[in-house]
Amino acid sequence: MALKFKAPRGTKDILPDEIAEWRLVEESFRKKCAQYGYREIRTPVFEDLGLFERTAGETSDIVQKQMFAVMPYGLRQQFEDERWVLRPEGTAPVARALLEHGLLQQLPLVKVFYIAPIFRYERPQAGRLRQHHQCGIEAIGSLSPLLDVEVIALGFDFLMSVGANGFVINLNSIGCLNENCRPRYRQVLIEYLKSREAELCEDCQRRLQTNPLRVLDCKEEGCQAVVKDAPISVDFLCQDCSEHFETVKKGLDELGIRYELNGRLVRGLDYYTRTVFEFVHPKLGAQSTVLGGGRYDGLIAELGGALTPGVGFGCGIERVLLVRQANSQTKLEDTTVDAFIAIASPVAENLAQKLLYELRAAGIRTDRDYLGRSLKAQMRYADKLGARFVLILGEDEMRDGFVTVRDMQKSEQWREPFDKIVSTIANALSERILTKT
Repeated sequence: MALKFKAPRGTKDILPDEIAEWRLVEESFRKKCAQYGYREIRTPVFEDLGLFERTAGETSDIVQKQMFAVMPYGLRQQFEDERWVLRPEGTAPVARALLEHGLLQQLPLVKVFYIAPIFRYERPQAGRLRQHHQCGIEAIGSLSPLLDVEVIALGFDFLMSVGANGFVINLNSIGCLNENCRPRYRQVLIEYLKSREAELCEDCQRRLQTNPLRVLDCKEEGCQAVVKDAPISVDFLCQDCSEHFETVKKGLDELGIRYELNGRLVRGLDYYTRTVFEFVHPKLGAQSTVLGGGRYDGLIAELGGALTPGVGFGCGIERVLLVRQANSQTKLEDTTVDAFIAIASPVAENLAQKLLYELRAAGIRTDRDYLGRSLKAQMRYADKLGARFVLILGEDEMRDGFVTVRDMQKSEQWREPFDKIVSTIANALSERILTKT
């Protein structure tokens, strides 16, 4: 029979055999964030369109091309004034939530992290899905360049902790909105790009008038050739931004975190200021950025709050997993159960169910056969589940008051009294955990 439905293009089901890898990344990220003093925050999957128009910029690709609209099906005419979209990035929703709930007034520096699905309408390819998953951090409340260093260091430590090493950190400063800083650079860049406008792609010819810095980020070969000789932002930084950037570089040097200066690095969102960075991996091809972020000192003010500086990053979980795979990291396998109850006779059904409940109550992952299969078939299934122990119950066991225990790892077998089986299995599993630790 042919399948009637499949997952939408650009999305992916995460199947049980893959979950161990995802949990490694997510739990490692949570652990690393806790070490750095960041607390978790969760925001809605959809937000007001205006939030991203205001922060990402109305001329950004995210707003013009990549967002998914959300509205109640069949009631579209009634919801013209409520413009909801699936979140295309993580920073603006976090900033909105912190403002809405007054968290920025409770602490001088708010440090939070998130793990969330992100939605962008793009051409699907490896490491670039229409629904992908992102982990990120936001540190809001300080202008200190050493906070930039901390954010980059956290990203560095996290990727190293999950075996996603081999990346290169690209670093740049795009300055501030002081008239003697980025606006001056912007004008020089426009003049340069206009001199070679005919060589730019159609999108970049439009960007030249609306957001010329985005031309530096274009992946078209012709545009890359043009920007190769373009002026770079660090040559036009004001004194404050220059000193800020020097402190960031010195801080990373002192931590032994290597980086490469990339004068043409910009981020795809309008709210970035000063420090911007990307962790890129050579084995990922065109979509080589694993983690990226920077400073956004004007974002909170754009949302109606006081002028409050901030810095953070976002990291694609799918790309981290691709890097682990490219680095030939051992793929984790998560066993489903610790113990499996194999029923060799119908007379053991009720006892098997009682034992199943007692083992689970003791915190032991346990399952049993519900299909009436042969003992041999049950043993094969237990092995497929990765069960450490198989507990066999049949007529002999019922008569003698014992459970036959099979250690699947050691290929050993013995009999255990009914009243001791739970503690015996619990102790054996505890010893294994202590040994592994």
